Amino acid sequence: MPIEIRRFGVGYRRPEGPPGTHGLTGQVIHSDGRGIVAELAFSRGGAITPHDNPNTSWFCVIEGGGWVLVGDERRRVTAGEAILWPADVVHAAWTDHLEMRAIVVEFAGADDAAALGPVVEGAARRLEAGPSGTVARGEGRLAERAIDPVRLDRSGGEPL
Repeated sequence: MPIEIRRFGVGYRRPEGPPGTHGLTGQVIHSDGRGIVAELAFSRGGAITPHDNPNTSWFCVIEGGGWVLVGDERRRVTAGEAILWPADVVHAAWTDHLEMRAIVVEFAGADDAAALGPVVEGAARRLEAGPSGTVARGEGRLAERAIDPVRLDRSGGEPL
């Protein structure tokens, strides 16, 4: 299967957002029954008007900064921060003096209750909920792997 590459960014964006949105362009990177991944670009003074939808979304700021609204709470955000937009909760985003770019990952539904089938088990460790019912923040690392001495090429700086 060949590598699939989707282009986004300057030259691929179009006006986006619910009615009343201004100063915003975006590009859907992927969309299927499980959810949507899109890039959004806010100009200075751009805004997604307050709205809600039945899906859970993550608004991941990758460049610049601005503001987000979730329910009644308003916060300043900057590159490197991801904001949860829960299903059926009013949310918005806007900029004032800066431009902002974000990747939005929208999952179908409020949670994974409607997901078909079990989670595919892999090499990852299953997270267990604590007494409060929440999962503690995990610390990740790459799985241990034996290095094949036949494929090791130290001149390249990394094992193959």
